[in-house]
Amino acid sequence: LLGVSLNDPAANRRFVQLIDEDAARLSRLIDDLLALSQIESQAVPLKRSPVELKPLVAAVLGRLQPGIDQRRLAITLELSSGQTAQADPDRLQQVFFNLLDNAIKYNKGGGQITISAVPDHAGVKVTVSDTGVGIPAQDLPRIFERFYRVDKARSRELGGTGLGLSIVKHIVEAHGGTVSVTSELGQGSAFSFTIPQAS
Repeated sequence: LLGVSLNDPAANRRFVQLIDEDAARLSRLIDDLLALSQIESQAVPLKRSPVELKPLVAAVLGRLQPGIDQRRLAITLELSSGQTAQADPDRLQQVFFNLLDNAIKYNKGGGQITISAVPDHAGVKVTVSDTGVGIPAQDLPRIFERFYRVDKARSRELGGTGLGLSIVKHIVEAHGGTVSVTSELGQGSAFSFTIPQAS
């Protein structure tokens, strides 16, 4: 703004829009860094309680509905009514938000997202699968590292901070669970995590 004439409305609007986008990106990055720091340091203890998965996932999908509509995605819920996990509901919602946000952003137009949950030993195994661009095999071992991006330019363009999957991993592990991913380039990805089942 300082480098151009302040009397040029078109230039002013363009630069102010850039400032707004960068401020929003910085805000997301700070929020994610704070969340990761809190989880790692256990500064905020987990508040575990029985959490029914189906309504929690429905609430997250409601927040993400504009992106789902824009990309014309079909959502399939393979969750039984009354299926519950013993978890911190806010943290578990964060896990679903990050996984579903990625499944939307990196999907193909008119694609599909499936959320399923099945019993797994003393817990529940949840899988979020998509029909998106997929992840190259060489990137899979590093996908949960902080700031690791498969497609740096596209991830930045879509507003990602590179911390979402790292946050997922830390939250799940704080609950005593594990995370994993399978993917085929051009065919989609399936992210799975385990969480203790409510007794």
